[in-house]
Amino acid sequence: MNRPIRYLAIACMVMFVALLANINYVQFVQADSLNAKNGNKRVINEEFSRDRGAILVGEDPVAESVASDDEFKFQRRYTAAKLYAPVTGYFSYVFGRGALENSQNRVLSGSDNRLFVNRVVDLLSNKQPKGGSVETTLNARAQKVAASGLEALGKDTKGAVVALDPSTGAILAMVTQPSYNPNVLASHNFSEVADDWRRLIGDKDQPMLNRGTQQILPPGSTFKLVTAAAALENLDIKPGDDVKAGSSLSFPGISYKLTNLDRGNCGGARITFERALNISCNVSFGWLAGKIGQDDLAAQARKFGFGSDTLAGLASNPSRFTSEGTDLEAPQLAQSGIGQFEVAATPLQMAMVAGGIGNGGDVMRPYIVKTLRAPNLRVLDETKPERLSQAMSSSNAAQLTSMLVSTAERGTATSGRIPGVEVGGKTGTAQSTADRPPYAWFVAMAPASNPKVAVAVVVESSNTARSEIAGGRLSGPIARSVMEAVLGK
Repeated sequence: MNRPIRYLAIACMVMFVALLANINYVQFVQADSLNAKNGNKRVINEEFSRDRGAILVGEDPVAESVASDDEFKFQRRYTAAKLYAPVTGYFSYVFGRGALENSQNRVLSGSDNRLFVNRVVDLLSNKQPKGGSVETTLNARAQKVAASGLEALGKDTKGAVVALDPSTGAILAMVTQPSYNPNVLASHNFSEVADDWRRLIGDKDQPMLNRGTQQILPPGSTFKLVTAAAALENLDIKPGDDVKAGSSLSFPGISYKLTNLDRGNCGGARITFERALNISCNVSFGWLAGKIGQDDLAAQARKFGFGSDTLAGLASNPSRFTSEGTDLEAPQLAQSGIGQFEVAATPLQMAMVAGGIGNGGDVMRPYIVKTLRAPNLRVLDETKPERLSQAMSSSNAAQLTSMLVSTAERGTATSGRIPGVEVGGKTGTAQSTADRPPYAWFVAMAPASNPKVAVAVVVESSNTARSEIAGGRLSGPIARSVMEAVLGK
């Protein structure tokens, strides 16, 4: 064989081997990711013609497939659509999937490897494959109460509520306002779907944004819980020890002064640490932040979950203590200690803070999928509670819990009190920009001695007059009603 022919034969052999390798790579390595990719029309056509599994709250489906009289055979239907949209997401022929419809698609569509036997049985019996079901951790009553509380503030209200079980991390309520109706995106009238999608995406109020997990905002004085935890852990301070108070906090060589929200003096030049939390004294917590230092305060925030994406199954953004690589000056550190400057958190994160304190210092990893089941109800997977971190010692957590109880009993968080139940709570009124109202926050847990629920509420904006905006006034009653719902009050 002459040299040119030999080279040509070698080249053909190399290309043939490369082709075989590529086919095997696509078929066995990339197959799952290609099938799961939004926009894969072959997969979408197949899935749209299948009895997709239900998403459940308790025993009730909040997303299910019902028979249709068109070419796709089944139509996705969402009950209480706006109430559960941040959790269920949408299933659209044109725009793919969102939230649990996306993250749990393999089970819902019936294509999960754990459903292989079911698919074989369906094939042999000439039946159309069915999808499995996803049971969430949500408490239906708490979900409805949370939504009603936000709606009662007016149609223009923007905000979110997240409640969880401190001992397990199970999410009991996740509500965002405004919300959207995923039924319009599941329609088989694709031109209407495209129009609705453009309207939703173009809406300045961002109804498709899960404000409970995706939007980070200044948490204001609710972040003082993190600062208080850091003080207990690093400064060997006790609730009855005196801390600096007064009307302002000065910084050597800098004209800026940190003041209290009401420009008052918090009751004197020195007050107890517990009293400082009760009345939410900015000067005290700005001073404490300086004593703690940036590194230890940032480390404490990380122990509660700041900087981490802790929730699986739903789109979420990590909360932030400060931008990476930032060295805080003294005034900036003081502002950070009261939940301002660059500090920004989701309601989920602040519920985790309250829950971790109430759970003896242990922060549990949050989760919203309780159980995955096959069409025959066989359990495919069940989430086991997992400790995310130990944010503080149990003894210090008990002291901080006691301080939160006194804050709810005789401090700024009295709007969260429940008759016959010991509640721990903290308000927050976070400043944003001069041209918009403050953010009204409230975090709480109950019963304080053995919490069954921790909740965070943020009202981003409402019809309330600016002078009336405060965490205790707007968000406190919502938090209380959610806790009552979980506790069966």
